[in-house]
Amino acid sequence: MSVFGNTALQFSEEQAMLLDVARQFCRDKSPIASVRAQLETGTGFDAHLWEEMVSLGWTGIALPESCGGSGMGVATLVPVVEAMGRAMLGTPLISSALAAQLLLRSGNTEQRERLLPAIAAGAPATIALLEDMDWGNEAVTLALDENGVLQGAKKYVPDAAVASLLVVSVQHRGQSALAVVRADQLGTHALAHNTLIDQTKRSANVDFTGIEIDAKDIIAGPGVAAALRDVRLLGALLVAAEATGSAGACLDTVVEYLKTRKQFGKLIGSYQALKHPTVDILTATDSARSFIYHAATLVGDTALDVDAEIACRMAKAHACQTLLYAGDRAVQFHGGMGFTYDCDAQLYIRRAQWSQQQFGDAQHHRKRLATLLLD
Repeated sequence: MSVFGNTALQFSEEQAMLLDVARQFCRDKSPIASVRAQLETGTGFDAHLWEEMVSLGWTGIALPESCGGSGMGVATLVPVVEAMGRAMLGTPLISSALAAQLLLRSGNTEQRERLLPAIAAGAPATIALLEDMDWGNEAVTLALDENGVLQGAKKYVPDAAVASLLVVSVQHRGQSALAVVRADQLGTHALAHNTLIDQTKRSANVDFTGIEIDAKDIIAGPGVAAALRDVRLLGALLVAAEATGSAGACLDTVVEYLKTRKQFGKLIGSYQALKHPTVDILTATDSARSFIYHAATLVGDTALDVDAEIACRMAKAHACQTLLYAGDRAVQFHGGMGFTYDCDAQLYIRRAQWSQQQFGDAQHHRKRLATLLLD
C-alpha cells in the first residue's frame, strides 16, 4: 500500500442539496442565542426542533427503505452533521444514527425490520460502549448471563436520558454481543448524569445490573465484532464532520471580531500576528472538509474496508485538531473577554475539548494510521 492510498473524493448532487438545506435550516432554527438558551436545560435541545428535523427525514436518511428510511446511505449524514456542527446544534441525531447503523450491520432481518422503523420515525436511540474513560481500552466487562440478565454498567452513554432504545455492547457466553435495552427497563436510579465540558451535549453513566433481556433482543455471532468496529469508525467520521462545521463557525466569529475590534486606533485584523493564524484556521478547515468528504466517498452500508478505515481515522485526527486550534485562537484573539462565559469563543473551545475525546483523540488515530500506512 502506498502512503497516499485511496484519494477518491466525490461530492454528490444529493450531498450538495442536503448541505444547502441543512445549513439554511440550522441558520434559521439554531442561532447562537437559541444554543445558549439550551445550555442549562435537561436535554440540551428543543423537542419541537427535533420534531422538525424528523419531518425533514434526517433520522431515517441513512436507513434502507425496508426499514422506514430513505435509502440514501450513511455518507449522506456527513453534510447534515457538518451543518449542525456549524450551528452548534446539539440533538440526539448522531447517537441515533450510530445506534441504527449498529443494528443495521449486526442484527438479523427480523431485528432490523422490528427495531429500525422507530428510529427512522424519530425515536431517539443511542449506543453504550465505554466501560471506563479510556477510549483505547475496548475490554467489555458488562455481562449477559445465561438467564438473559445484565450485570454491570456503562459510562458516558450519549443522550441516555432521552433515548427510547439503547444498544449495549456485552459479553455473552464468552463472545462479543449486543443487547437492546428499552428506556422503560431503566429505573431513574440507573442514570447518573455527567457534567460535560461541552454543554450542548448530554451523557450519563448507566447501571444495567438486573435488567432482563428478551432473547429476541440479543444480537450475537461473528458479525457483532465487525459491526462494532465499523460503528466506531463511523462515529469518528460523524464527530469529525461536526467538528469541521464548528471550526467553520469559529472562523466566522474570529473574522467578524478582527473586522470590528480596534486597538491603538487600528482594526486588529490589520496586524499580521492575527492575520496569519486566521489563514491557518481557514486552510486547516478546508483540509478538514476534504478529509470528511473523502471518507464519505468511501464508507457505505457494507463492511468498511482498509481505505475507508484510513479515511475515517485521518478525518477524525485532522478535524478535531483543527477545531482545537481554532477555539484556542478565538479565545486568545478576544483577549480578556475571550475567557468569559459570555463570549462565543468559549462554545467552540469547549466543543473542541469534547470532540477530541469522542471515538479516540488524534494520538489514538495517528498511532493506528502509522500501522496502516507505514507497515
